[in-house]
Amino acid sequence: MNLQELIDEFHELSQDEPRPHMGCSLLGHPCDRWLWLNFRWAVIEQFPGRIKRLFRRGQLEEKTVVDDLNAIGMVIKSTGADQSRVSFGCHVSGSVDGVIESGVHGSAPKKQKHILEIKTHSLKSFDDLTKNGVKQSKFMHWVQMQLYMLGSGIDRALYVAVCKNDDRIHSEVIEFDSAAANKALERGKRITTSDRMPEPISADPSWYVCKFCPGHDLCHGSKTTKEVNCRTCAHSTAKPDGTWRCERFEADDIPIDWQRKGCESHVLHPDVVPWQIKEGRNKWTAVYMIDCKSVANGEADATVFSSREILANPLACAHGNAFVKTMRTDFDGEIVA
Repeated sequence: MNLQELIDEFHELSQDEPRPHMGCSLLGHPCDRWLWLNFRWAVIEQFPGRIKRLFRRGQLEEKTVVDDLNAIGMVIKSTGADQSRVSFGCHVSGSVDGVIESGVHGSAPKKQKHILEIKTHSLKSFDDLTKNGVKQSKFMHWVQMQLYMLGSGIDRALYVAVCKNDDRIHSEVIEFDSAAANKALERGKRITTSDRMPEPISADPSWYVCKFCPGHDLCHGSKTTKEVNCRTCAHSTAKPDGTWRCERFEADDIPIDWQRKGCESHVLHPDVVPWQIKEGRNKWTAVYMIDCKSVANGEADATVFSSREILANPLACAHGNAFVKTMRTDFDGEIVA
């Protein structure tokens, strides 16, 4: 391996855990289904090392921009590790890059507060931004700031963009749009508390928004999640108070660490697998029709397969031979591939 390959491999092995909330930064995305899949951890995006390094560069740029803004007289609080959060309930929240207390040039009055949002851009992205403005060029960023303004009670935002190719800076003052902010918020609450997967933005898998979406395979291909956690389980429900409830164990506030692991009672949510679901032998077990065979899903035993087994090899669960059955029943084996 060369130097870049070694560095990228290091970063690829240190993927971030999926966020537990619906981030304000996502709510400008056009597809309800992708937002639901992302929030439900049914698709957990894995980033190449180079992209992870690009994310890091954007994070490191924030301090540089804040230092430059301070140098020209702006008073900025709630940056870096002291970022403030806006939280709307229903699992919708976000972290603000900073709050400008005063000093924004050209803003009247000069002491008016602004939300600060800092982004880095490639050359092509930056040129489009300077030509068309934030709302048209980077709608997700515009919605993100609208939600931050709604949550903070501050009615202006300063968007500062840095071109990674030549260090040009573009700044733009964004005014609060109450109707747009509340529309985005209500959308987020509707998606997070929906037990069923929304319709996709398009049924055409070749459309550019779908083609480059991390959820493309689940939506248009295999239609099968790869993830076993509480949020892909049919027993769990996202509650309006920001907690998750497990019906199986009557737990009203599943800890985040437990949500990430799931448990042995996991039953695959019917919207994240392609098979027809039938009623199980009890309310904690489901039966899926896999290759015309009934496969019981729930707490594993001689006749019931765990969710991990089914996702690992659905056909082996449907047509398991005598050897597979013996290994599972006599030796406490598990289908893993």
